[in-house]
Amino acid sequence: MAHIIIEAWQIQNSKLQVGVSLFSSVDRKQNHLLVTPPTEVDISLPVLVDTKAVLSCPPILLTNALLTTWEITLGDKPTCFRAYRRDTNETKETYCTDKRMTWPDRPDQIPALQIDPVAITHEGYYRCIVVTPDANFHYGYHLRVLVAPEVTLFPSENRTAVCKAAAGRPAARISWTPEGDCISEHKDWGNGTVTVQSTCLWADGNVSIVSCSVSHETGNWSRSIELKQGVRTVIFPVSQLLIILYLKSSIFLVILVIVGIIYFQRINGCRLEWVTGSKNNSA
Repeated sequence: MAHIIIEAWQIQNSKLQVGVSLFSSVDRKQNHLLVTPPTEVDISLPVLVDTKAVLSCPPILLTNALLTTWEITLGDKPTCFRAYRRDTNETKETYCTDKRMTWPDRPDQIPALQIDPVAITHEGYYRCIVVTPDANFHYGYHLRVLVAPEVTLFPSENRTAVCKAAAGRPAARISWTPEGDCISEHKDWGNGTVTVQSTCLWADGNVSIVSCSVSHETGNWSRSIELKQGVRTVIFPVSQLLIILYLKSSIFLVILVIVGIIYFQRINGCRLEWVTGSKNNSA
């Protein structure tokens, strides 16, 4: 039977130091430890913001676990250590100030890590280390926090439409049906969320209804809208434009002359009536 000696369980220099030595009295003639190589697994885990996440430890029998440790690295913060020692039923932690990260149950029953609710600041690397008489098992999680964008579509002037995917993490992708003449803009909010806006123009007057599709890791959205018709502008060649301007000017001059003639005729008529009336009154 193997004799197991746990040599250290202490906090030194503000870091949790765990040392476990496994000694065997079986087959002493071989003069080496009967320990299998460590097993390590890394998983990329996307999690939606404001939800609950439960990270599991390696799937081994709890009765075989001597020590379970969580190492949590978030950005440039000091690594948080949470540990459970089975033989003394004791838990310890250091640099763990986030109260949203806890054991979901008694660590002797479920040595998992629970995050409730998940925030953008929880994005990082989480590793569960389980020490057994046979080997050390490592389960690592690269936690990625996702934020669903807010999707809007609205018409603009001159047969244009604007599709916006606001504050998504990571940035969303926008496509149009039918395709138009489009310009895309990205705005980074500094916390990892990005607003993507696409403005499209359809010069073809036969296009009346357009659709915008937004693709994201959290889901897909589609919106449709009817374009504003606006005012059509007819463009003439320069020579034709000069001819039109000349004709309009000529017509304006003719009208001005006619109005002048009529005006002077009326003035002369009034003067004639006044002179005739004056002579009659004198007689």
